[in-house]
Amino acid sequence: VQLQAYGGGLVQAGNSLRLSCAPSVRTYNNYDMGWFRQTSGDERVFVAAIRRSGGFTYYSDSVKGRFTISRDNANNMVYLQMNSLQPEDTAVYYCAAHRGILSTIRRGTTYAYWGQGTQVTVSS
Repeated sequence: VQLQAYGGGLVQAGNSLRLSCAPSVRTYNNYDMGWFRQTSGDERVFVAAIRRSGGFTYYSDSVKGRFTISRDNANNMVYLQMNSLQPEDTAVYYCAAHRGILSTIRRGTTYAYWGQGTQVTVSS
């Protein structure tokens, strides 16, 4: 399984970016999908996740109300719309695929597959 994440870049605070992730797996619809982020030297931190059906979404407190995760199951795509970006959102963002139980959806160690990461830099 390969996960190709893209859409990162350099933006000013207050602006928006949309990240995309294209999982190359036939059974894509069997996976919950998540986004994590990592700053230099720190662990990967949960950002958002969406259930296999797309019916339920989950967010970290730091991004709730600003970020929106969505998926297009017909085209095997996952998106993270990021609005009102702040300098503290600067990180490498990773998409990942999860087949564990729902209670583990925020835990990075329970994700089976990871993309290569895309850099998001927010200037003040």
